Amino acid sequence: MNDALESQPGPAVTPTAQVSVVVIAFNDAVHVADAVRSALAQGDAVGEVIAVDDASTDGTGAALDALALAEPRLRVLHRGENSGGCGSPRNDGLRAATGRYVMFLDSDDVLPPGAVPALLSAAREHGAPVAAGACVRRELPARRDVPWQPALFGAPAVHAAPADAPQLVRDTLCVNKLYARDFLTGHGIAFPEGRYHYEDFVFTARVLAAAPKIATVPDTVYVWHVRRTAAKQSISLDRKDVANWRQRIEAHRTVLRTFTDAGQAVLARAAATKFLDHDLRMYVRELHTRGADYRAEWWRLTREHLASFDEEALAGAYAPARWLARVILASPAPRDLDRLTQLAARPGRLLPPYATGPDGAPVWSADLPGVRLDGLGAGDGADPCDEEAPGTAAPARLPVAIDAEPVLGTDGGLLRVRVHDLYGRLAEAGPVSIDLVLHRRRDGRPGPVRTAALTPTADGTAWTAALALDLAPLTDLPGSRPAEPEPWDLAARLTCADGTTLGAALRPAGPGLRRRVLPSRQRLVLLAQPYATTGGALALRVASGPRSVWRIAARRLRR
Repeated sequence: MNDALESQPGPAVTPTAQVSVVVIAFNDAVHVADAVRSALAQGDAVGEVIAVDDASTDGTGAALDALALAEPRLRVLHRGENSGGCGSPRNDGLRAATGRYVMFLDSDDVLPPGAVPALLSAAREHGAPVAAGACVRRELPARRDVPWQPALFGAPAVHAAPADAPQLVRDTLCVNKLYARDFLTGHGIAFPEGRYHYEDFVFTARVLAAAPKIATVPDTVYVWHVRRTAAKQSISLDRKDVANWRQRIEAHRTVLRTFTDAGQAVLARAAATKFLDHDLRMYVRELHTRGADYRAEWWRLTREHLASFDEEALAGAYAPARWLARVILASPAPRDLDRLTQLAARPGRLLPPYATGPDGAPVWSADLPGVRLDGLGAGDGADPCDEEAPGTAAPARLPVAIDAEPVLGTDGGLLRVRVHDLYGRLAEAGPVSIDLVLHRRRDGRPGPVRTAALTPTADGTAWTAALALDLAPLTDLPGSRPAEPEPWDLAARLTCADGTTLGAALRPAGPGLRRRVLPSRQRLVLLAQPYATTGGALALRVASGPRSVWRIAARRLRR
């Protein structure tokens, strides 16, 4: 083991100062001070902040030592060799901690005001060895906050044991929680050592397997900074190498073994289902962007892992996830990547063809009749989708596919849509009209809603409409940055004759996915570029004014 050396003695922990916050850092001199200060700013409840420098070479250690000279609650540990992961420095901090409770914080993230008091209050009130709160993923530099697993933190709750709330396995983070230190040490719970990726998956499984009482609070207790343009991506974002998927699978196998060995069959099954609903769909959405060698190896690894899942685990997943798993298991090589990408999106979209098996039941394709699309057949009562289409306030009860062709011209814009029927399920509801809903990705602000009547096609397999696509008002909304290309997401809300409303994303179609410069009465010129997101949904980038044209031209010249 590489012992971490402390630069100075630690503070005395008083009865009111009960929490030790462990901050880990490697070559992050730019951000680490903000992380440490956010922990120190939590007030008297924090008795000490233990910063562990994992043998940085950029001055991180010196920056921490300088902070410690002015802050008696800050202790700095220096590792002699880099561990290659996050587990070893966290374990160093845990061993050095003297507080009754401990929290973990990464050097590029922050604790929002009131985080520690909220968790500490819940843990003490309910006598819970573990308290957990809400986390947001903050996309930088846009500062767009995306809640992490929001369904788990809607209201305060107390769970006598994780098996009473197996959905807790979906929160694999270690950083949005407060732990009683004697609970961790008493059960021998620590992080995997060394170069082990997704170590928080394993640590969290070890915590849940020990069956602690858990208190949850709706307060935001952790801000996870997502810097997609950073020179070095975080482990969770650096998915371009198939080794990342291999490491994720290995961590998940360890999670399943941990639960199984502890006799926690309910949690093991919930973890398998979570893998399908979250991990599998996330990587499938990106599979079409990878090279042939990556795809082949990814497919092999995934089939091998999914082969260990029992039918109960598959059946517990939402329909898009279990259909994806069954296609992969049934196919020895990658196939149907466009259909798989669309189905893995949130909300999922099932593209044609809509094949049936010998008994008339919906199946993936004529050559894969064994992959049944359960939930879509006549008389099936299960809702085959789980998500709400963003901005529509309407559930995506069916994985409806809507093709959308943007037509942008000097006389205004149109969006031509084609809504596909789905084994007669949509026809039963009787689609009447479609609303086009736009929302600004940065902050979720809605744009104007456009509505059009739907007209059935002659063959009865689809409905069509043309919606006005007036983009000029988007640059005049509060908070607009007209000179900067602003991403807007598009979604649809279908209204049916039986009173049903359905939300759905749009799939780009036609030749219109190119940048256009359009005249604008208010701004002289308007720049618009329809494009497909990684998950295959239609989106727009919109900017206005001569300044925006100049900026984009200058960027091209610099390339």
